[in-house]
Amino acid sequence: MDSYVCTVCGYVYDPAIGDSEGGIAQGTRFEVIPAGWVCPLCGVLKSEFEKI
Repeated sequence: MDSYVCTVCGYVYDPAIGDSEGGIAQGTRFEVIPAGWVCPLCGVLKSEFEKI
């Protein structure tokens, strides 16, 4: 599974970890995260992330 980085603050979404505070379970691929999900560090939308 691919990781994605926030282009605003540098937060890396790692699907192996997920985002428990944001309601995203471990093992969730970035592509299936809802469009309304926001970066847990800076609050920008998913659309501001790029694959790394």
